[in-house]
Amino acid sequence: MIRILTDSACDILPAEAQQLGVTVIPLNVTLEDGTVLRDGIDMTPSEYYTHLAACRKLPTTSQPSPEQFERLYLDAAAAGDEVLGIFLSDALSGTGQCARLAADLANVDNVVFVNTENVCLGQSLLVRLAVQLRDAGKTITQIAADLEKAKQHLHLVAAVDDLKYLRKGGRLSAAAAVAGGMLGIKPILAVIEGKVALAGKARGLPGVYVALFKKIDEMGGIHPGYPPLLGYTVNHRELQPLLTYLQDNLHLDAPLVRQIGCVIGTHTGPGAFGIAFFDKGLTLE
Repeated sequence: MIRILTDSACDILPAEAQQLGVTVIPLNVTLEDGTVLRDGIDMTPSEYYTHLAACRKLPTTSQPSPEQFERLYLDAAAAGDEVLGIFLSDALSGTGQCARLAADLANVDNVVFVNTENVCLGQSLLVRLAVQLRDAGKTITQIAADLEKAKQHLHLVAAVDDLKYLRKGGRLSAAAAVAGGMLGIKPILAVIEGKVALAGKARGLPGVYVALFKKIDEMGGIHPGYPPLLGYTVNHRELQPLLTYLQDNLHLDAPLVRQIGCVIGTHTGPGAFGIAFFDKGLTLE
C-alpha cells in the first residue's frame, strides 16, 4: 500500500484527510503568550483569525520534529507499505528537509519525496492529484514522476489586504512589501520557483478581481480536466466573483473551496483569498 504523507500547510483538515486516505503532520504556531497550537487540530481557522487580529506580536510558525516523521516511516515499513512524502516548498520551510532527515535516521528505503515548490492551495492540489493517481493504481515511482511534471504547470495566485504579515514572517522582502503597500493598493501574490513573490497590484476589490482574472489567463488558463481550488481566510464571500467568473465565463464545474489554515494565515494575514490551478499545458499519461 502507498501511504501519502503531507504537512498541514496544505490546509487539508483531519476529517477530509481521513476521507482522502492522507496522513497530515501538523506544523506548529506559537502564540505571543508561548502557547503552541498544532495547525488544523487545536483551534479552528476562524477562531485563530479572531485571535490573530488582536495580537500585538505576530505568532511564529515552526516545522514538526523529525521524530514525528520517523515513527510514521517505521510503522509503514513494519506493515510493508511505501510512503510518498509531499511537502511545502523547501524555499519556504525546513519541513521537507526535516522529513528527509527522519528517513535517514530511521534507516528506511520505503519513502519517496516530492518538493512541491508550492504551498497552501497549490500544495493541496498536488496532494489531491497524488490520491487520484494512487487510486488509479499507479506505482509510487510513477506518481512521483507525474507530480514532478504536474508541478511545472501548477499556479497559485492570491490577494492580501496587507503585506505586513508576510514581511514580518520573513516570507517576502521588505522592498517588495513596501512596493506593494501603497495606500489603497491591494497586492497580488504568486508562488514562483517555490517562493512568494509580488506579482501585481490593484486598486480596491474590483481591481483585484480583474487582476486575478488576467493572471489566470497569463499563466496558461485553467485546465478543464483538473478542478481548481479556491481558498479564503476569513470571508468566503470575497470568493464569489471568482466563482462566478469560473462558472459563467469559463464554463467550468464548481470548484473546491476551502478555508486557509493557521500557519499559512499567519503569514498572509486575515484578509487573504486566492486560487490554485493546473494550466492547460498539463498532460499526464
